[in-house]
Amino acid sequence: MTARVLVVDDILANVKLLEARLTAEYFDVVSAMNGLEALTVCAEVMPDIVLLDVMMPGMDGFEVCRRIKANPATAHIPVVMVTALDQISDRVKGLEAGADDFLTKPVSDVALVTRVRSLSRLKMLTDELRMRAAASRDRSIEGDFDIDQVVGSAKGRILVVEDRRSTAERLQAMLGSAHAVTLQANPQEALLTAADGAFELVVVSLALANFDALRLCSQLRSLDRTRMLPILLIVDPEDQPRLLRGLEIGVNDYLTRPIDRQELLARVRTQIRRKRYNDHLRDNVQQTIEMAVTDGLTGLHNRRYMSTHLATLTEQAKERGKPLSVLILDIDFFKAINDTHGHDAGDEVLREFADRMRSNVRGIDLCCRYGGEEFVIVMPDTDLNLARVVAERLRQRVAGDPFVIAGGVKQIDVTISIGLGTLDGLQDTDEQIMKRADLALYRAKRNGRNCVVSDAA
Repeated sequence: MTARVLVVDDILANVKLLEARLTAEYFDVVSAMNGLEALTVCAEVMPDIVLLDVMMPGMDGFEVCRRIKANPATAHIPVVMVTALDQISDRVKGLEAGADDFLTKPVSDVALVTRVRSLSRLKMLTDELRMRAAASRDRSIEGDFDIDQVVGSAKGRILVVEDRRSTAERLQAMLGSAHAVTLQANPQEALLTAADGAFELVVVSLALANFDALRLCSQLRSLDRTRMLPILLIVDPEDQPRLLRGLEIGVNDYLTRPIDRQELLARVRTQIRRKRYNDHLRDNVQQTIEMAVTDGLTGLHNRRYMSTHLATLTEQAKERGKPLSVLILDIDFFKAINDTHGHDAGDEVLREFADRMRSNVRGIDLCCRYGGEEFVIVMPDTDLNLARVVAERLRQRVAGDPFVIAGGVKQIDVTISIGLGTLDGLQDTDEQIMKRADLALYRAKRNGRNCVVSDAA
């Protein structure tokens, strides 16, 4: 995996050293020598990660980081502070400015490459979500929402996996005022707990007594329900080799003992913010997908969805030698309802009719709004006689009870006409079934409406 890395340092030798190390690992490297140049380059080339020196003249790294994270176009780019500062207070200051991690000079080659790869992988995942969200809505995602508003200020839901009771309770005390914390001492039960709960972060001790903590991390990454769940490792100073292995398998962040409360809170906040941001992007994509196949007024599937799935269900019925029926339903004199009571009343009738239709069919039946006041029900494993029974029951259900409109003030009588078509032989197609059902509906209207007519009539 390659990525574009922006290296920012006011000392040319430091820039060249990092550039050489990263280029050797096939990363694409661009550089900047001061804070203002870094902001300009970042906006122009949109790197996958920024390696940012802290001590620079004019604008220091903390301020550069704050500005990167304040810009909606660059806020999702990971920033790693590369600095000789090694005080906890400096790390906390950087994390509060929005930094994703720290590398202390002199930087280990293994730590550098591992961290760049890990954060770049997360950035590329976010980029994919952003691209899908922007493409599905056919407009740029920037400016659509404020990140702080999206992530909110609600307490995070955190699962702590630590088998030393005193340490677990200390972590709970550190986090409890700002987050909802669940403790789990058994790693195998922790995996089930994580899968069943709506957690936003898992904190795992690398020093579990009778279980390989990295195995737990790997299992969390392999399950669908926990694959996107951030993992924060608690490590001992001498456990660097295993930490690097953890970063390779997908651990998001780590904290070295002894644990400082402010640094812990800052790192936890960063991970929860990133998860909420990515969840928001996924929700946007999912909503757009649903909107593409769902009728916004009734909540039923739309004509596009019906056409695709009817073809599939028809082929499956022919392959299995099973019956298939299609009902086309039309609300009688619907134009008169709109003309007499208004379009708002018409919308109320459509929504109520959709509810009655849903409540009178099976879960496997496909209910769709075909267009205007026409609806379609596709009924797998249903022959002509059973489909006629269902259609007649639905007709009576609609005609038997008045529809309430105008916010409950008025009631009107509504009836429907139904045309029924069924699968007829291996050469039959979904278009032919729909055509026969449509002709049957036409006969139902010609026969006086409020009736059911099948294609066998």
